[in-house]
Amino acid sequence: MRAIQYLGAGQVSRTDVPMPTATPGRVLLRVAAAGICHTDVHFRASPHPAIPPGTVLGHEIAGTIVERGDGVTSFAVGDQVIVHPVWSCGTCRQCVAGVTNACLSTAGRLSQPPVPGVSVDGGLAEFVAVPATALVAADALDPAFAATLTDAGLVPYHSINAVGDLLRPGSCAVVIGIGGLGQFAVEILRASTVAKVIALDVRQQALDEVRAKVDHTFVSTDDDIAEKVLRAAGGHGADLVLDLVGTTTTLALAGAVVAPYGTIRVPGQGDGTLQFETARTSTTLPRGATISRPYSGTRQDLVDLVALARTGCLTTRITHYGFENALTAFDDLENGRLVGRAVVIMD
Repeated sequence: MRAIQYLGAGQVSRTDVPMPTATPGRVLLRVAAAGICHTDVHFRASPHPAIPPGTVLGHEIAGTIVERGDGVTSFAVGDQVIVHPVWSCGTCRQCVAGVTNACLSTAGRLSQPPVPGVSVDGGLAEFVAVPATALVAADALDPAFAATLTDAGLVPYHSINAVGDLLRPGSCAVVIGIGGLGQFAVEILRASTVAKVIALDVRQQALDEVRAKVDHTFVSTDDDIAEKVLRAAGGHGADLVLDLVGTTTTLALAGAVVAPYGTIRVPGQGDGTLQFETARTSTTLPRGATISRPYSGTRQDLVDLVALARTGCLTTRITHYGFENALTAFDDLENGRLVGRAVVIMD
């Protein structure tokens, strides 16, 4: 079958690979659509210990079940589904508690569970074998849009949902980075909270995309950007700063605009650092502020996000690519030519 395969640093190619099978507890999906994101671009650019050469890429997956393995009863052949990207064990104490993105059945404290397109074969192929426990129903949703929910939508949804108690009337949320995840973030904030929303990006084009959906937009490289954000937030800062970039520059900005007892959540993986100072005179973070490094989201988060999407409030821009020009999507992402998400349609 046709696939987009990681062959090593700097090598991502269209290839032919053996078709997978539906082993016990798994289903075989005919892939309808699979997203490409900056994670995939990073894998192409440099080696990463988590992804072995030969892995089929693609962690945003939508498709139709064509075969069920032994023991699968929760879904039927013909069902349209999307795939939760963290393949948790379902039996450890975190999974039993519903925190499936914190599954403990890994190689160690710093390791993650199996992730399609990273540590196991993913969905940039005609077919993919998936644990039935990772499936979420997506009937009647456009497959290209549904695929983006599994990562671009899930990551901000999880971060926002986890701190909903902070986003009360009069609160403020700042979103740094208005790419595909950032577009979802502002729409999720609008649909599920009453917070004032401020969007930041280095690109005016990205800000123009969400201007009608937020209260304020700022180019993040503007002079005195922290002061501008603080004024827009009401003076005391943002109760939530969602840093979807994660560079040293954006982390410093997040620390400069977070409110006392607010929180900075950093899904962005830009290799940045934020110095933490414990002195009473510290200017890094205000009193009571917290910072966290959230990872993906739970399967229940994805179920809830699909329900939200069915209301029609999520409308992020998607650029479609056929399989034969899928590698162009990597180039477009790498060179900043896209606003929104790139999705390969398995035609």
